[in-house]
Amino acid sequence: MKIAEIGKLQNVKLQTIAPEKTVLDASRKLVQYNIGALPVCDAEGNLVGIITERDILRVTAKDGGDGVGHKVAAIMSRKVHSCVADDDIETAMQVMTDQRVRHLPVLRDGRLVNIISIGDLVKATLDESQEENRHLREYVAG
Repeated sequence: MKIAEIGKLQNVKLQTIAPEKTVLDASRKLVQYNIGALPVCDAEGNLVGIITERDILRVTAKDGGDGVGHKVAAIMSRKVHSCVADDDIETAMQVMTDQRVRHLPVLRDGRLVNIISIGDLVKATLDESQEENRHLREYVAG
């Protein structure tokens, strides 16, 4: 199964944040959309980083309440691992495992088009397995 085939990606508006926004802005957006990470994009729409719940936890543990006033650019991860829509789910899962990340931006022609989570991949894999099992049972049953 390919990344592009994940149903969630076809029905969700991509949420991003600008690097000059605050950690508080990022926190509010994560809560509002019930998501765990935000791709960080510059004014031209280029992917320049990613900010996750863990990044926010680290800065607030270190700086307390003052941490929420930091700019996203100050705490975001600049080294962003990504995938493309034509990648197999297994490839994306391997990248997530090897790099110890839970979210991967999805790129098309070098431009950000979406983001997937490990939960999205697990659900897609489970759905695919259940569908294969159903077909096998129908085949055996005749």
